[in-house]
This record gives sequence, structure tokens and C-alpha cells, in this order.
Amino acid sequence: MKAVTYSSTGSSDVLHYGEREESHAGPGEVRVRIRVSGVNPTDWKARRGSGDDQLPRPQVPNQDGAGTVDEVGDGVTGFAVGDRVWVWDAAYQRPDGTAQEFAVLPARQVVPLPDGASFDVGASLGIPALTAHRALTVHEGGPSELSPGALTGRTVLVAGGAGAVGHAAIQLAVWADATVIATVSSHEKAELARAAGAHHVVNYRDGDTAQAIGALAPRGVDIVVEVNATANAELDARIAAPNASIAIYADSPGEPAVTIPVRPSMGKNLRFQFVLTYTTTAESKDAAVRAVSAAVADGALPVGAEHGLPLTRFPLSETAAAHDAVEDGIVGKVLIDVE
Repeated sequence: MKAVTYSSTGSSDVLHYGEREESHAGPGEVRVRIRVSGVNPTDWKARRGSGDDQLPRPQVPNQDGAGTVDEVGDGVTGFAVGDRVWVWDAAYQRPDGTAQEFAVLPARQVVPLPDGASFDVGASLGIPALTAHRALTVHEGGPSELSPGALTGRTVLVAGGAGAVGHAAIQLAVWADATVIATVSSHEKAELARAAGAHHVVNYRDGDTAQAIGALAPRGVDIVVEVNATANAELDARIAAPNASIAIYADSPGEPAVTIPVRPSMGKNLRFQFVLTYTTTAESKDAAVRAVSAAVADGALPVGAEHGLPLTRFPLSETAAAHDAVEDGIVGKVLIDVE
């Protein structure tokens, strides 16, 4: 089968496109014919590593993807050959990512994809949507699993509303009935955040951001989904409501450590919660998968420029270029057409 692999970490030049021996579904596993593979920042960061390190075995990159069930292993129920599915964490501590024609995964990491949802939607879930769900559910006294009405009365601030996680956070928060404010860095990104469903958008390059957010949320923001805590921790503490949560899901390579304004944060009893979807508890991950699946079934997580997440496509043979596009900060979602 056709696959992309790398045997040592480094630049995208380490990615090799060619033939790889097919794996088959063992007990408790499902083999998926991958139609579309999604690329996330975590994929190029894992591939780049800390230098030119040799791997114990070839690695297929990319965590997210969507396709159809091709084989069902012993003991697996609920799946049949031909079922449409999306997958998550395919390459986490495993060699079997989604940049290949067939990927074998534990059945738990394979999720039904409704007929009304495209493979593009399925390949855009995984890391972004599961991260967004966790960020939206760490608030003390808030829901542990989103559903319509779960965030009624809450105000959510999504920093970087035009990114993939920010896009998913806007959509999930709106689906759960929160009031959503997004911050962006340009008028073009503002239009994307609005298309995703944000009720209010603030361009942080135009004037006083804290004042603008304060005018929109006079009692403060309950949940902050934060992409750049290094730059925004002070702002977050200023605009947060008492007992708010600030969920930090990304870092800024090369930037100094986060400096948290201690006294203002203490005064409001703020919670700074760091989020990494790979290492959340099984309970939290299962809740996120259920909620994201329900949101997809409700049509709440569409993708494409008209929905605030432009798509850029590459063939499997150009996976290196796809990784470079994400590393270079392309706006929207990068997808790889495997077939």
C-alpha cells in the first residue's frame, strides 16, 4: 500500500512516500481505509522532534483522518466493513498514523461518521475538536460533557478564533448555547470567526482589547480558550469573571515562560488549566468523543471557507508540503487526499 513514513526526526525532508506492507486488524482492532488525513501542528512538531534522532521503527505521521472500515478484528462489535468513520490519536505512541491507505487502530479510537458528514469533516475533528471540548469543560461547576444548553448563560472567549482549535471551540460553544467572543489579528480572520458562529469578534490589533471585551461581557468571561498564554495571561486575568477558567492548549516555541498575574488571579479565584488532549483521562476523552459525535450528527461542526475554516488540499505524495504549510502558519485546515 502507499504510505508516508519517516525513520528519523527532522525537517519535512525526512518524510518518504512509497510502499509499506499492509497491517491487518488483530483482536480488538479495526482497519480503516483512509480517504482523507488531517494535518495538525502536533504532527509536524512530532516529526521535527528535538533533532536528527533515529526512530526504533518507521513512523507514519498524522493523528486524524476519516474513511471506511476495511477489516474488523476479533471481539470488536458495532462496526461492519464499509462503515464510514473518523479516527483520533492514530499516531500517538503508535507507528500507524493516517498518512497511508490503510490504518489499524484500537476500536476505541474509531468513531462512526454520520452519512451527512463528509470525510473532510471527519478528518478535521480529532485533535482540534477534542482539544476544544476539553478546554470548554474544565470550568468549575460547568459541564463535563457538552450538549445543547450545557453552556447556557456562560460567556466564552476564544483567542485565535480563526485557527483549527479556535474554530472548533466556537462551533462547540455555540452548539452548547454559550455567548461566544473571538479575538483575531486581522479583518480577514474576523470574517472567518463570524462564519464559524462567533457572536462577537474583536481584532486585538485595533485599540484596547480588554476594553472591547469588557464592553461585550460586563460581568466578565467565564471560559477562556487560550492559544497564546505567554502574550495573553494578563489580558485574560483582566477580562475574566470571578471563578473563571483559562484553558491553555498551545505554547509558543521560542517565547519566554508564561507570567501569571498572581494577585489579580487570586482575587478572582481564577483557574489556569493546561490542556493536552493526548493525556486527558479516559473519562474526559470518552466524554469529548461522545459530545463531538453528537455535534457532528447535529450538523454543528461543518468545515470549509463558508463555515470559517478554509481547506487546503494535498495528495498523499505531497505530505511534506502539507506539513510545511501547517508549520508556516497557513490559515484554515490542511487535508491530505489519500485516495
